[in-house]
Amino acid sequence: MRLILIRHGQTTSNVGHHLDTGEPGASLTDLGREQARALPAALTATTIEAIYASTLLRTQQTAAPLAAALGLEVGIRAGLREIPAGTLEMANDEASIEAYLSVAFGWADGATDAIIAGTGEDGQAVLGRFDDVVAEVVSTGIDTAVLVTHGAMIRAWVGARCGNLPKGFTALNAVSNTGVVVVEGTPGSWRAESWQEQALGGSGLEDASTDGAAAEVLARE
Repeated sequence: MRLILIRHGQTTSNVGHHLDTGEPGASLTDLGREQARALPAALTATTIEAIYASTLLRTQQTAAPLAAALGLEVGIRAGLREIPAGTLEMANDEASIEAYLSVAFGWADGATDAIIAGTGEDGQAVLGRFDDVVAEVVSTGIDTAVLVTHGAMIRAWVGARCGNLPKGFTALNAVSNTGVVVVEGTPGSWRAESWQEQALGGSGLEDASTDGAAAEVLARE
């Protein structure tokens, strides 16, 4: 099984560097829509059999051009949502962002008992919901699926589930808007095959900080 994990396009909250994790979430910017429109051409050589997105508006807007080009419906799954920010919701200061990412990247490194303040959920619960969606996709018997999801979630889940990545890898390797991580394998035996930090298609960023807090690199001791 091959999973193509695509982070959504740029949003207004990304530009403001806000931890925007609630529903419905911010809409794509003009650049974000351009990034989404570039995906079909960028993936033209890839046989994609299914497309899924989270319940947040930005992932559905990002998935729409690719789904239209391929004649596929987008499966909407809550388990693909961004990691909840709890009491840090919509914060954009560096201390709050570091606190949020520290927990998320801790999950990637195995510290799944940690909880983001105000959520009441640890990494086992949040990553477990993503696992459930992945298990559903695998059960369909298809070979390749696209999951349009979120930056912190991609980094945390891939770090936690792909045995070929060393500890600390996800904290030091960003996933920008419409950046892509490809994993292959089966539940319990996933491998990261490629990690493309920059946008798969569309224009590059004039200001790297406008791809949002979830794309920040965080040095961990």
